[in-house]
Amino acid sequence: MKTKKAKFITIEGTEGSGKSSVINFLKNFLEAQGFSVIVFREPGTTKIGEKIRHILLDKESSELSAHTELLLYLAARAQLIEEKLKAAFKEFDFVICDRFYDSTLVYQGIGLGLGKIVFDAVKKFSLGVNPDLTILLDADPRVGLNRIEKKDRIESRPLVFHEKLRRGFLSLAKKYPKRVKVVDAGGSLAEIYPRVEKTVCRKFKI
Repeated sequence: MKTKKAKFITIEGTEGSGKSSVINFLKNFLEAQGFSVIVFREPGTTKIGEKIRHILLDKESSELSAHTELLLYLAARAQLIEEKLKAAFKEFDFVICDRFYDSTLVYQGIGLGLGKIVFDAVKKFSLGVNPDLTILLDADPRVGLNRIEKKDRIESRPLVFHEKLRRGFLSLAKKYPKRVKVVDAGGSLAEIYPRVEKTVCRKFKI
């Protein structure tokens, strides 16, 4: 069995922080440098993961308990790792994922107040997979939410919840400074892209 080849980059941030646009930019940038790149999203990507995503984001899932929400995110991640990530790590130079376990630590651990049980569960069900670099797009949650026209179940939570998430992400960046790099996501995308490019180039000596 070949050893892991790819560098694993995860993109994190509060709602409306520009993750999708940044991921598209980063994929194009890395490919322009001659690297092979594949992009996944969490929860989702796999057939099972997309079904779980629908349940999690559907406003009609209002009766979903905090612990059930946690378990569903963990299930979607385990499926992604076993079905897609393990193979991708051998075949590509870079694997980029729109969210990974830091979101679970923040959204369910801090946002929903589940605490240590989330840390233990994330450690177990990430199946030994860890990002080489996590880019945290830091933006004012109020600004980010205003960018979203049609909000899903998670995005519809009160502003105080999203502000708690921002503090949670920043606390992770302080706890894991070598892996989690904060990028100012304020301003235009034209201003954000060079910050992301600089962060990736510095990390991987591109």
